[in-house]
Amino acid sequence: MGGRTSKVPKTWSTTTASFVQIGGLRIRYRVFGTGRPLLLIMGIGANLDMWQPLIPALSGHEVIAFDAPGTGGSATPRLPRSMRQNADVVRVLLDRLGLPAVDVLGLSWGGLLAQKFAIDHPTRVRRLVLAATMPGWPSIPGRPSALRHLLSPKRYYSSAHFTEIAGDLYGGRVRQSPEVVLSQLQHRVTRPPSPSGYFAQIASTWTYSGLLSLHRVKAPTLVLAGNDDPIIPERNSLIFGRLIPNVTVEVVDGGHLFLLDGTPGVGERVATFLESHD
Repeated sequence: MGGRTSKVPKTWSTTTASFVQIGGLRIRYRVFGTGRPLLLIMGIGANLDMWQPLIPALSGHEVIAFDAPGTGGSATPRLPRSMRQNADVVRVLLDRLGLPAVDVLGLSWGGLLAQKFAIDHPTRVRRLVLAATMPGWPSIPGRPSALRHLLSPKRYYSSAHFTEIAGDLYGGRVRQSPEVVLSQLQHRVTRPPSPSGYFAQIASTWTYSGLLSLHRVKAPTLVLAGNDDPIIPERNSLIFGRLIPNVTVEVVDGGHLFLLDGTPGVGERVATFLESHD
């Protein structure tokens, strides 16, 4: 007699990633869960696996995430791409998935890309969440020590270096709890960005400004800022509050990675916002 095979439920980390060709580049993405589609856009140098801590709070959504060109498992372009070109990658990915409109959440650099996508393609974004991000340049700069660390991708290649600088760079619970640092290491060093891909993201940041275009964001928007964010001071959130028509601005008691480091209530706040605008 054969034994009964039990089916183990899939989790974000065990769901197989897929690949799609966009503009001559092989782009890695993952789709998980069921419900309203929600696109997640990661920060500079980061890969889609790093969303794991936030996923349980998004159980009512079909979550889509991708590795930006030059990060994770996605190919690196020969030339740096502007924020507009990266927004075109997002558009084509959603086209390939048959998704005419989605909710969008962008973290840090991903918040720049999320706002650019919402500006260029307003009918494709139903709700928008901008976390630990800024409206491009000019904006209020972070602490010099943190920005200096940000100029190098070394933290994605060396666990020892990441452990040494994480508190100074990210603030919040990463500064206070060593175990938070350890939980961040695996996905970073497993799929680091290519050096040229990382610097291309930096270049796209330096050449982007949404100040004259944020009034074109039509989606209800939630802006979340950390009060201990060394990279992007919370005062940048006030700029969004003045320029986006339908916006809610909230300050979180946390650092730059408040969405990923276990800061209490943040994931639930995101879910509540998305559900309240059905």
